[in-house]
Amino acid sequence: MFINQLPVRAPKSHPTAPPGILEQMVPTRQSAATGQPDYRWADYDDEALLDLRFSSLGLKFRGSPPWFEVERLHDEFERRGLRFRPHIWLSTEWFSPDGIPGFAMPFYLAHPRLQRLERTMMGEVEGGNRKWRHRIMRHEAGHAIDNAYGLRRRASWRRVFGRASAPYPDTYSPRPSSRRHVLHLGHWYAQSHPTEDFAETFAVWLQPKARWRRDYAGWPALKKLEYVDALMDEVATSKPRRRSRKVIEPLRQVDQTLGEHYRLKRERYGGIERRYDRWIARVFVARAKRPRATRASRFVREIEPQLRRLLQRRARLHPYYVDHAITLVKQRSHQLDLVLRTSRRDAKRPVVRLHERIVLDILNRNRENYAL
Repeated sequence: MFINQLPVRAPKSHPTAPPGILEQMVPTRQSAATGQPDYRWADYDDEALLDLRFSSLGLKFRGSPPWFEVERLHDEFERRGLRFRPHIWLSTEWFSPDGIPGFAMPFYLAHPRLQRLERTMMGEVEGGNRKWRHRIMRHEAGHAIDNAYGLRRRASWRRVFGRASAPYPDTYSPRPSSRRHVLHLGHWYAQSHPTEDFAETFAVWLQPKARWRRDYAGWPALKKLEYVDALMDEVATSKPRRRSRKVIEPLRQVDQTLGEHYRLKRERYGGIERRYDRWIARVFVARAKRPRATRASRFVREIEPQLRRLLQRRARLHPYYVDHAITLVKQRSHQLDLVLRTSRRDAKRPVVRLHERIVLDILNRNRENYAL
């Protein structure tokens, strides 16, 4: 997770928010077009939204965009013959609490206006597109099924993944070239902790049309996938040991303001990858120098499919490393408020070279450091 460097301001006034109703934000009516609630705060500016408390948003999970995607996750469980179904609720972040056979999805996924705020404050929307969202959902479902069946207590689980009781670190330092872990979520997340290693392995195993036997042939990580395959076959039709539907920190119980939430979140994920700022600044330029030029982050996003194909074909780089570099450049150029130095046509070649250089440097150094 990377952080926008702009400070969270304490607004003095809210031109779009009438005084006296900031603590009473509830759905006002049903939209005739979508059947979904219309929220008063949907038209508020960022400053007004940051003053709201989570408990006053009035967000409903049922009927929201992420709610309709839960069925797809359940279908994936059914195709794998799994009896278990995780329960899901809205909270402030993605998380699956220890001992709870379910997981939370972040509030901003429930409304486009909140997604725009998330992008402004954090530089990205984690799970902001369907593919990314389902990758995270499979990961969190891995934690949920571990909790449901107490899988981490098995001696065989500990032999494969390590001790789940190992201290959960504030930061971790993965080795990008390691083949002992699967590649799923960004930042080599499987290397952060044994429980994350299991969740990532489960997510790779669960995804539809997975070719993990081929993709991980010759990798030590293949043994972990084979273990999960056998383990899921064993528990597929059995009743979970834990069947609680308890939810932790549902939005209606969170009195924190969105402004405080983002202030703490920025502090938490303050370790931005500035290592490549000089390289990025040579390709792009500050907006002040070319105020009408295309935003660098927008340009990279637009050419992302072409950029990914070029890097994978020409440099024979693994898609995981390519995606990591693309995400890094998009986020950092957004945070630095950079624009194209040249025309769109002339910018493509140096942008490709920039990404290629970053990926090769990551692999050569083979040591990163990230907040968990």
